[in-house]
Amino acid sequence: MADRYRLGRAELRRLLDEHGISPSRALGQNFVADPNTVERIARLAGVGIGDHVIEIGAGLGSLTLALAATRADVIAVEVDRYLIPVLESLVPANVTVVHADALILDFSELLDAQTHYTLVANLPYNVATPLVMTLLEHVPMITRMIVMVQREVAERLAAVPGSRAFAGVTARRSYFAQAKIVGQVSAEVFIPKPRVASSLIEIVRLNEPAVDPEVAPYEDIAALIRAGFSSRRKMLRSALGAMVSEGDFAAAGISPTARAETIDIAGWGKLAGWKRSQSNAQTRN
Repeated sequence: MADRYRLGRAELRRLLDEHGISPSRALGQNFVADPNTVERIARLAGVGIGDHVIEIGAGLGSLTLALAATRADVIAVEVDRYLIPVLESLVPANVTVVHADALILDFSELLDAQTHYTLVANLPYNVATPLVMTLLEHVPMITRMIVMVQREVAERLAAVPGSRAFAGVTARRSYFAQAKIVGQVSAEVFIPKPRVASSLIEIVRLNEPAVDPEVAPYEDIAALIRAGFSSRRKMLRSALGAMVSEGDFAAAGISPTARAETIDIAGWGKLAGWKRSQSNAQTRN
């Protein structure tokens, strides 16, 4: 076998043939077949002895082995049961392989609530956005992410207010974390070769949410964001409809003629906070 920490194209094809495996289109499987790429991702992760890493979508183990070489403790999650024996035959003792669907996995049972984890993953394109948001919303133990996603997804997650890529998911992400694109990945390094380009994005959880939950809970802010972006071509006055009055806009300092992509998370927080304060005042009266 090739160097256990460097799985190249020939080795990955041998593993596929040996185990009778074909990449699953339904699972969005595109295996990284370039050791330099996975080693670059591991370097960007900046993890080592004493650090805790969770990898989602471990596949045939290319990135898993690069992470294991850093001597961090790695939990490798993979949904495809046919890949589990391959992974278990390859990984060293500092890797724990978990057969699970990350979209429904109870991370509170898998991860220690008192430990900080770095997510490092080549995320399937069809689940990247919902998975990132689920982890930000419900898994505070994951404090940093280095993930490879479709380039358009990365641009959306890292966008700034007013830019064309800014979307509802961008606004909701900014409640929890900062994000920036840290690299590009050629389609040539995958088996099979995808039809889309990929980017590496770093997401770092804020020490505190961008909006004080006492001012406006995340659920209230997210509801406004979803409504605002459901008709992003419309002015907020029309997109938010009966949810927000002219007085609410004025009190929050937001123009009712603005469009959703121009409002930062602080603005959404002010709008949700004012609505909440008004609702509480009416309840008391």
